[in-house]
Amino acid sequence: QVQLVESGGGLVQAGGSLRLSCAASASILSFSTMGWYRQAPGKQRELVAGISAGATRNYADSVKGRFTISRDVFKSTVYLQMNSLQSEDTAVYYCNALRSGSGVYWGQGTQVTVSS
Repeated sequence: QVQLVESGGGLVQAGGSLRLSCAASASILSFSTMGWYRQAPGKQRELVAGISAGATRNYADSVKGRFTISRDVFKSTVYLQMNSLQSEDTAVYYCNALRSGSGVYWGQGTQVTVSS
């Protein structure tokens, strides 16, 4: 069973930065894609950023230019660097991994709160 453990959330003022980490219990290259999703109260879960096994990255329009997804293969960890945070970024952030033929895995989530 694959485990994804997020860390790095917290409370930050608007304009500040946070870096989220997602440590996987398996090699991150075993996943076709990994990504970060978020869910704000009363809203649907949405994709924030993703990275493929081949390192292709994609971002939601709302975070382009502010957030960066990266990975450390040797540490089996995916990161989300979040800069210029806004109150609209407040949400629970979830790490996600997709393994072809095996399924989708989720972390437990980490809260990010941006105060204005």
